[in-house]
Amino acid sequence: MGNENPQEGKAAGESSVALLSKKADPAEETSEFISLRPKSLKEYIGQAEVVEALSIAIEAALQRKEALDHILFHAPPGLGKTTLAHIIAEEMGVNMTVTSGPALEKGGDLLGILTHLEEGDILFIDEIHRLPRVVEEFLYPAMEDFAVDFIFDKGVHARSHRYRLARFVLVGATTRAGLLSAPLRERFGILRSLDFYSEEDLVLIAKRSAVLLNVEMNTDGAYEIARRSRGTPRIVNRLLKRVRDFAQVRGDGIIRKGTVCEALELEGVDEKGLTVLDRKFLKAIIDFYKGGPVGIEAIAATLQEESDTLVDVVEPYLLKIGFLTRTSSGRKISEETYRHFGLPIQQGLFR
Repeated sequence: MGNENPQEGKAAGESSVALLSKKADPAEETSEFISLRPKSLKEYIGQAEVVEALSIAIEAALQRKEALDHILFHAPPGLGKTTLAHIIAEEMGVNMTVTSGPALEKGGDLLGILTHLEEGDILFIDEIHRLPRVVEEFLYPAMEDFAVDFIFDKGVHARSHRYRLARFVLVGATTRAGLLSAPLRERFGILRSLDFYSEEDLVLIAKRSAVLLNVEMNTDGAYEIARRSRGTPRIVNRLLKRVRDFAQVRGDGIIRKGTVCEALELEGVDEKGLTVLDRKFLKAIIDFYKGGPVGIEAIAATLQEESDTLVDVVEPYLLKIGFLTRTSSGRKISEETYRHFGLPIQQGLFR
């Protein structure tokens, strides 16, 4: 149910965009993950306020026979930004073109997409905060005036031609809203932040996905998967598939709590949903920096990981569950983290 991983660049001969037709047959989809996406807002589980706001906006737009305002979704990876974009296209009955910020390397890449959009179509840009500046500037008149300006020749012979675009809807998704420039952010009419999901919602998602995958799972099994899924639907679906494989090969094919515990122990996912990288991150702060505070660049260097990976993928959940705090001096481990690892708490550290 979450969004796809952002495209890290264009390989030779590989297109930077994908066109999704409103008439696409789900049976023709080759990705099992895509098939687990809900197709309408009524099917969508969780994010009640966001879903209600979108339902109102969509119904109003359909009644007026107008396109929606531009939409910006902000959330950590896997919380449903891409899924909601698909649903919006389905509910509006329009086509959707999918690309990502890193894939749009120059203005011409974006112009080629914009000039092929039809009335009401949706352009979805994942990781929109990673758009190059020159590409972002092409978006301003496109979003505001539905037009782009072409410059011919140079110097005293330079002349401009304005090309009118069909009224399209830009849906942007970002994990780092703070990195969006103010001029771009202000051109979105609907801005929504998605939060981590409750365990109750994740249990419902796990059960729904199990039905679609044609695997038998009891409530205890669904709950165990949900509580180890870091509040993230995408992780629910990923873990469910790994547990399904384990139950098929090592068990009787039925997913129970014990099966989940055994399977996810092999995956390195503990009872709090912490992964191997999460534990390395936390223990690095404890072992090398005495619990912090310490800067993210220092942690990244210690772990030999990209700091963006730690900020986007690791930190949001650790902050959510209170295992990590951010201070003006850097990252700091909480008392709860020491308890989780069974480590003695240093006297005076949290006073």
